[in-house]
Amino acid sequence: MICYIYDGSFDGLLTAVYESYYMQEKPEQILRKEHFLPDFFIEPIYIKTSKEKAYKVYNAIKDKVSHEALKYVFYVFLSELKESSTLIYRYLKIAFKIGKDINLHMHNGIVLSVHKISNKVTNEVHRMLGFIRFKFLASNLYYAAMEPDHNILQLIMPHFSKRFSSQNFIIHDRKREIAALYNKEKWVIVDMLKADGEKLFLNNNDEVYEKLWKQYFSSITIENRKNRKLQKSYMPERYWKFLTEML
Repeated sequence: MICYIYDGSFDGLLTAVYESYYMQEKPEQILRKEHFLPDFFIEPIYIKTSKEKAYKVYNAIKDKVSHEALKYVFYVFLSELKESSTLIYRYLKIAFKIGKDINLHMHNGIVLSVHKISNKVTNEVHRMLGFIRFKFLASNLYYAAMEPDHNILQLIMPHFSKRFSSQNFIIHDRKREIAALYNKEKWVIVDMLKADGEKLFLNNNDEVYEKLWKQYFSSITIENRKNRKLQKSYMPERYWKFLTEML
């Protein structure tokens, strides 16, 4: 079995899709390098990322299929599921044959799986817009930590850069050890260790903001109407450790 291995970037994935049309050895799987485990029955072919080839595939999806299909592909990529790259490859093979109506073929298992995974990523983006809690640091900087299931940092930043356009802030994805930095003008995503985020708190001596949040939620809570089960259904417990009101 032929398996294409790429570097884990979106350009790398699109390059692998490009090569699948021009290389003699056609893949049955496409995997990120961190997902690949050597196997006697698998012949790996390592794909070198090419921005030029990736750009051609990007435009082909946009022009020959649709912007919507391109969005689905990108969201499934951001899911970081092990099977996501192979699923995208199979989806695109069908999409290039059918064209712009690909997403009407929900009876097809591959198309249906793409929609389901994309919806999971979209739902987590919406949840995170309400779950992010910023902490004010002494250096006139706001910091927020999160550990989402999917790689959604770049999807939530347009919202926060508009809503808090007059503030300097950091949103730290501790699970992937990356962070979005905003300087009142633009935002960028950089590598940031989990330990570096924890060090930020060493310079913070002002806990008033957190206390106000706790007092607010305490004042509006009606003890005999607490419903933890319902609360968990709207706010998964795995997010609670980053919510000030849940501490």
